Amino acid sequence: MSNLVVLPILIPFFVGVILIFFVNHSRIQRTISSIGALSILASALYLAHVVFYGGIKTLELGNWPAPFGIVLVADIFATMMVVLASIVGVVCLFFAFQTIHTIREKYYFYPFYFFLLTGVNGAFLTGDLFNLFVFFEVMLISSYILIVIGGTKYQLRESFKYVAINVFASILFIVGVAYIYSITGTLNLADIAVRVAELQQQGVLNTVAMLFLVVFAMKGALFPLYFWLPRSYYGPPAAIAALFGGLLTKVGVYAIIRTFTLIFVHEPGFTHNVIIFLAAGTMFFGVLGAVASFDFKRILSYHIISQIGYMIMGLGIYTPLALAGAIYYIAHHIIVKTALFLTCGATQYVTGQTELKKMGGVMKTHPWLSWVFFIAAISLAGIPPLSGFFSKFALILAGFQEERYFIVAVSLIVGLLTLFSMMKIFTYVFWGEQKMDDTEARKISTRKVLLPIIPLIFLTIVLGLAAEPIFQYSLAAANQILDPSNYIESVLGIDYEVVRNLNR
Repeated sequence: MSNLVVLPILIPFFVGVILIFFVNHSRIQRTISSIGALSILASALYLAHVVFYGGIKTLELGNWPAPFGIVLVADIFATMMVVLASIVGVVCLFFAFQTIHTIREKYYFYPFYFFLLTGVNGAFLTGDLFNLFVFFEVMLISSYILIVIGGTKYQLRESFKYVAINVFASILFIVGVAYIYSITGTLNLADIAVRVAELQQQGVLNTVAMLFLVVFAMKGALFPLYFWLPRSYYGPPAAIAALFGGLLTKVGVYAIIRTFTLIFVHEPGFTHNVIIFLAAGTMFFGVLGAVASFDFKRILSYHIISQIGYMIMGLGIYTPLALAGAIYYIAHHIIVKTALFLTCGATQYVTGQTELKKMGGVMKTHPWLSWVFFIAAISLAGIPPLSGFFSKFALILAGFQEERYFIVAVSLIVGLLTLFSMMKIFTYVFWGEQKMDDTEARKISTRKVLLPIIPLIFLTIVLGLAAEPIFQYSLAAANQILDPSNYIESVLGIDYEVVRNLNR
């Protein structure tokens, strides 16, 4: 056991609690928040290092042995997600320092910011299905409050839809938990995997698998359950929209990958073909929304949907190469999508709006902002040598190897449409005719708001130029989660015969 596993959960929780007592002291809140966010990142990086070189780490809370007690599990995939969440948490926090309104600061913005990170990291590290639900709720309740505080009537109306769909998903989640408990008699993920492998009731398991897929599809904004996302992410300030766009849907994607590589592996010919179908629909209809829209922020919101399709495409193909490509793509997308939302916020800070046809000529007055957007945009579209290209290349290659030509064709078409929509933004906003008065535009400095974005741009370049070691890391994570015996033996500590039979 390792106490390191709990640090990415405990640190943001205690920082959030402490910040409640300083809600009327903005400077103190910012100081504590900075120290807390950097501490979470440091602990996440160290945990990822320990896990990569020392194997899966677990922690039995209260010294109750698994499967009877609550257990936290850190493998390569989980720790990678915690590191990415911590990076996003740091950059969005420092961007918020420059842009967030004082009203939001006084209404518990910073405490709930850290409570959200608590829920996100807890969802990545939990080894228990019910506590996955608990951490989902911690994350979602915090997100509700971050959306609502200081919001407009439009924002309140759209946040109601966000709350409603997630409450419904949570109800279905509880139903799914009850079903899986009635079948297996346990909620520990490793123990469920062992008992599911012993069951012969594949029809029942398929029903439960589809129920969980619907739940996580709602939370992850998969086709056809993505309708709540574009408008919900449109209203909040850029720092919050970037945090949500970078992280929240990825928790749903993580849950799908975790459960459909550990628990629901009994009939991949059925379950994973359904996932392939959802991936195609998510990619295609998501990018259509981006192509049709002429609002900077809405285009980025629709691209969250379309890019999620690539992530579950790798799970649907279900080979080490495909899953490694999906994991690589998740890392790429979290970094790039956060950078794009923050860049949108910086551009809105300059122009005062997000409608493409009312913007233009930003490159003439703010060239650094323009090129930061351009690098992030072509990375999202998959132009080499940036990270988007190599992650998509692995997915497409895996698709060809498994003769999944339909999903490969869809992914290539979506890639072209993504490039088109990104260049539409660049043409209208940065390269077009200048709409603002030149003197007034040059008075607006973007140096402070660009500083938090630069590390993300640097990371997407590094993820591309260092594609070989990054892909090897992703492949190690894929191989680990495709071999359930690694996870099961680390949690339960018993060499079950059925565990050995799960090896693929």
